[in-house]
Amino acid sequence: MALDVHYEIFRRQGAGSWSLVEVRDKRDDALAFADELVKAGATGVKVVKETFNEASGDYLSLKVFEHGAIKTKAKPKYDDVPSTPCFKVDDLYSYHARKTIAQLIPDYLAHHKVTVTELGHRADLLEKLEAAGTLLQQAIQRVAVCQAIENENEVLKIIRSLSELTTQACHRVYRDTAKGRFAACKPGHFAALAEKLAEASDGRYLLNGVVAGYLKDAKSWDEKVRRLMVLMDEIHGETAGAKLLLAVIDTLIGEILTGSAGLKALIGTQANQGEAVMALVKLFLGREPDQTEGHHGLIALTKQFAADTLPNARGAIADRIIAEIRSFKRLVPDSLEEELKALRQIANLVVVGIGKYLSHEDLIAAFVLRSQRLITSESLAPYLHGEAPDVKLERVLFVEENIIGAENKRRLAAFITPIVTGPLFEEHFQSPKVPVIQRLQQLVQLADRVMHSSFQENHKTEITDVIDRVAASVESKGRLFDSIDKRNASPNEKAFAVIKLLSSNALTSPRLTGRAREMVIGYLGKPGFLAGYVAQNAKDGMPPDRDAAVADLMRLLEKAGITPETGLKTIAA
Repeated sequence: MALDVHYEIFRRQGAGSWSLVEVRDKRDDALAFADELVKAGATGVKVVKETFNEASGDYLSLKVFEHGAIKTKAKPKYDDVPSTPCFKVDDLYSYHARKTIAQLIPDYLAHHKVTVTELGHRADLLEKLEAAGTLLQQAIQRVAVCQAIENENEVLKIIRSLSELTTQACHRVYRDTAKGRFAACKPGHFAALAEKLAEASDGRYLLNGVVAGYLKDAKSWDEKVRRLMVLMDEIHGETAGAKLLLAVIDTLIGEILTGSAGLKALIGTQANQGEAVMALVKLFLGREPDQTEGHHGLIALTKQFAADTLPNARGAIADRIIAEIRSFKRLVPDSLEEELKALRQIANLVVVGIGKYLSHEDLIAAFVLRSQRLITSESLAPYLHGEAPDVKLERVLFVEENIIGAENKRRLAAFITPIVTGPLFEEHFQSPKVPVIQRLQQLVQLADRVMHSSFQENHKTEITDVIDRVAASVESKGRLFDSIDKRNASPNEKAFAVIKLLSSNALTSPRLTGRAREMVIGYLGKPGFLAGYVAQNAKDGMPPDRDAAVADLMRLLEKAGITPETGLKTIAA
């Protein structure tokens, strides 16, 4: 059983809600960071240990530290268990009760490859559950503790009541099984049976029992799904029986997809979590899986999803997609770059499914939360470690392009400032091993990426200003402008050498572009500039065309950022 452990650090200001501020891999690091938050004046800090069980696909949460807890009503020991009260046997078959049961005994369900609905209608499984030591009693106790806290009743009284209801439910199934009320039914006859049972008050309960028996000897989750898809072929029209049979199938498929064990087995083994989530998205969208061999049930299910005939099941897989995006499980554990690429691919595909099952708001919130977890120092430090300053900046900008959330962008911008302001950044670009123009072009590209990013405007200005200052220093030490100015050439040739630099995306703004334009304007004002330019652009055998030459010059100056008005005022004849 593979386990993955991390520690989440939460902070609370005043009496507000908890907000996640950091994630650490080691307990000592998490506790040390929490201590720093306490010293910094946070009114509340807590550290929660999250343990991922790969076998079940679920997380186990355990609070290991809390400071500044607000003394209110006592919290239940098992606060992860819903506590909707059950007063009669039929309440145990409700949606909320089935969801609670699935949370209480997931290992038992996974071991026997059954859903809660199947368990609740099969005498053989209920007998095994009753004989499974303290498993059933512990599950009842967990629910009782939650209900006792919320309803201020005695725990023992609730345990007694739930135990009696559970016993009554089991005995009901035992009796109905002995009476043959769950008689075997073969494919092709379920529609007729459903029409008959639709008129009975306990028709759904009986049909569930018959379908559970039909699935009993299925060897795998995929075969179980395939068998249910066979029954879908019997559903025609809007009769009461057709609706009843569809509801039963839809519920069972939804339970399979909600259970981690069934879903994992259904989509097959994936290389990483990113591919697993992509498989979920493709299933939700009704697209055939990449691996088809041995997945006949899954393929049939995707066709039903494409036709949107199983609303509850599609809703279940939509909820699972949101949960997986929000989870702490890394999409690609060994590479942040591949993680971000996988996240972008998932985002590009899942937006197609926005609608009645997936809301835009829920998706955005999930991606913002996952983005937040990818811009912690623990995630970024290994990604940036040992790289040259320019590569570090490029990598942070790549991260920015693949995360969302204004606050996440603001936090990420804080990683750039020490990179560009550190001495190593300028030292790197002062290296004479690379031609000065090439270094300046790289700085322009970095500045452009910053300006086209979604950082806040003040962060963009701050970062690009530093890059511009570094570029000005690089030009000064490389004497690029001085080399042009000292050439043994005409003002015309010098002006166009600088214009070429301006148009080749080699100068940052505003320092270098401003100085370059001043140089061009200076050359334009030199005596004889216009006459030399007109003569230079004259065609062989043709007299010089002054107006055409001036118009062409104005176009070049405008591309270089110099207005025609400024050019015309400056040009010397």
